[in-house]
Amino acid sequence: MIRKSTINIVKHFEVERTFIKKLFTSSSVWESKKENDSPLKKLLNDSSTFQDVSTENVQRWATLPYPQGTKIRKQGDYFRKEKQDPRDAAIILFPGQGSQYVGMAKDLLKFPMAKDLFELANYIIGYDLLKLCLEGPKNKLDQTKYAQPAIMVCSLAAIEKLKEERPNAIANCVATAGFSLGEITALVFAGAINFERGLQLVQIRGEAMQLASEAYKGGMVTVMYGPDSKLNIACVKAKEWAVDKGDPLPECKIANYLFPHCKVVAGSESALDFLEKNYKEFRLRKVKRLPVSGAFHTDLMAPAMETFKKALNKTEINDPIISVYSNLDGKIYKNAEHIRKQLPKQMIKPVKWEQLLHVVYEREPGTYFPKTFEVGPGTSLRTILKQVNSKAHEESYSIEC
Repeated sequence: MIRKSTINIVKHFEVERTFIKKLFTSSSVWESKKENDSPLKKLLNDSSTFQDVSTENVQRWATLPYPQGTKIRKQGDYFRKEKQDPRDAAIILFPGQGSQYVGMAKDLLKFPMAKDLFELANYIIGYDLLKLCLEGPKNKLDQTKYAQPAIMVCSLAAIEKLKEERPNAIANCVATAGFSLGEITALVFAGAINFERGLQLVQIRGEAMQLASEAYKGGMVTVMYGPDSKLNIACVKAKEWAVDKGDPLPECKIANYLFPHCKVVAGSESALDFLEKNYKEFRLRKVKRLPVSGAFHTDLMAPAMETFKKALNKTEINDPIISVYSNLDGKIYKNAEHIRKQLPKQMIKPVKWEQLLHVVYEREPGTYFPKTFEVGPGTSLRTILKQVNSKAHEESYSIEC
């Protein structure tokens, strides 16, 4: 039986989504209303903070993605133990947007706890998420507002598969990280944010990013380059071209650091057109447009960031029980307040994934590497890891949906 508080959560969020959409469509995305007149402020003040949700009651009918009975402790307390053999340790990575595909989650249905997680998710977000993952349609699943919740829930449901196939991986997990959206998944797994609120935050994030993308069209391109390439100059020239074309919000910058000689550039449509037509002039090897709707991880996502930030401020956050690495600088989150301060910035700052991997897998020569598990749809993070650290990749595995 679904508890009344869970149903109330859905009603609260329906109001929240309606007001967010009105805020974006009724006025310019870039013109903020006065704080006293803002419907967003009232919305966030009145929204549920999940303080009325009892985790104990939820667990009667659904198992949450972090270990049952987890006690939230400070990282310093958690790591006061003997140093373990790295070969017995595990690191879990969670994918981001772009990894989704129709049919994902079908291999998870044999795990009862994974099905419970989808059932709980359906009541939180207000539609049949499992059906969307299994049947599509693809054009709907690929939309930012649907893709982000789908990837998060699939990734956490795949933890149940990992428990079955590698029962010691969860118990021996010492660190986690996620690419962009996957960072929230990692924070939920680490116990910093509970599943219910984490999913609501992801839905707010996805809808706000899609609305920002619709308000001002942008995009992203993967760029392959060499030692003689002039990528930074190319971005500057592309932005200047956008200014000359009369682009009201010219933008062109590195959005994702993937691996050596490969980055993702995001920006306004006119700037990306310039890059595609003139990349050889700057000795770039290849430029390929990505099937995304907006210039994620740039200032064009500023309105979405503000929406997410206000929602996060009404969220209870705990200190993670294992190390969680930040996309902003590749370093470990210090505590709950550090998460609250840093996490929203990720939406307008580049994902420094390559730098993060260097920090995570830094070892003395001759030291063994821990086992790495990419948990969720796709295998893109393992592919990147191979380019950054081939030795660490040798001990990596994919736990797909």
